[in-house]
Amino acid sequence: MPRGAGGLTGPTMSFDLHSDLQRRRDAGLYRRRRVSDGPQGPELVVDGRRMLAFCANDYLGLAADPRLADAMTRGVARYGVGAGAAHLISGHSRAHHALEEELAEFTGRERALLFSTGYMANLGIIAALTDRNDTVYEDKLNHASLIDGGLLTRAAMKRYAHADVAALRDQLRQDTGRRLIVTDGVFSMDGDVAPLAALAAAASDHGAWLMVDDAHGIGVLGEHGRGSVAEAGLDVSQVPILMGTLGKALGTAGAFVAGSEELIETLIQHARPYVYTTAMPPAVAEASRVALRIAAEEEWRRERVLGHVQRFRHGAQRIGLNLMASATPIQPVMLGDTALANRWNEALLREGILVGAIRPPTVPEGTARLRITFSAAHTPAHVDALLAVLTEIAAEFDR
Repeated sequence: MPRGAGGLTGPTMSFDLHSDLQRRRDAGLYRRRRVSDGPQGPELVVDGRRMLAFCANDYLGLAADPRLADAMTRGVARYGVGAGAAHLISGHSRAHHALEEELAEFTGRERALLFSTGYMANLGIIAALTDRNDTVYEDKLNHASLIDGGLLTRAAMKRYAHADVAALRDQLRQDTGRRLIVTDGVFSMDGDVAPLAALAAAASDHGAWLMVDDAHGIGVLGEHGRGSVAEAGLDVSQVPILMGTLGKALGTAGAFVAGSEELIETLIQHARPYVYTTAMPPAVAEASRVALRIAAEEEWRRERVLGHVQRFRHGAQRIGLNLMASATPIQPVMLGDTALANRWNEALLREGILVGAIRPPTVPEGTARLRITFSAAHTPAHVDALLAVLTEIAAEFDR
């Protein structure tokens, strides 16, 4: 049967792709891509229409910063467009090396190692550090890349209730051998911060290592934007493995892991997504170096985006929206029902506002929500415009 006819057939199997896709449409879970035109920013042209956007992870407003664009242009002139090879062959440029050194200094660790994406970093770290005799413990609301990393390793994986350190301690007491605790620093769908100090204490008490994925904390939280681990006052002895991304607050692309000399050398030897992948373009590394300096120096960016959060939460509470306990730029509005989340999202789109409607399986059943995110590039007027439309929608759905 031709692919276009809705399935693939063979002598021993058949895939009914058409029916599976239709079930997703019927359940309101179908994902569609939109096409944007122009640089990232609060106002986007999406599918040919100008929209006010509250759905990006560009928390510091750096994705379209001309200083990053200039650095990337200079990087292209010096290094060309692509790295041409994996880091371990001939693709590791001086730009990559300098960025790794600057990331290590920024995070207060001996070494840092670049990965092409955060997803690849998480898969590589967990698999490289554990084997069949070990146990990995994960928060139930961890990002999909952390969950997949746990599933792909040969170690046993256990999941504990969200932010429930007592439940984690119970699990740790049941096991022997090497143990790795894995958590997000800032949870990407709820916007809350992990109880990192308590997790570090549990790890210390049970001889475990703690790994923190701080994709949504780096650049936003802590002194100079050093992230949720720094904000919690923890050091490398308490959090030996720190992962961060470059494509969110820093506005470029890629990811890194920071830690000891021995950790980084181990990952260079054993992390398959590092060993067997072409390096990121050196020009992206050059832009990331500039972004890192800006993030550390321009404190007003953090102050502005967190000011937008306070302004939004004050207005949303007046309206009576069901907010989650988040003080970060990720502000979910809980709606529960998938169909209701889709209707709110469509009503916002009609008014020219783009937000994310987050539905299962990204979040658990019954917890569909609007995921509203803020950037330093937004203005107070943008926040007020969002609140005005949400007020109208809330009144409409109350009738």
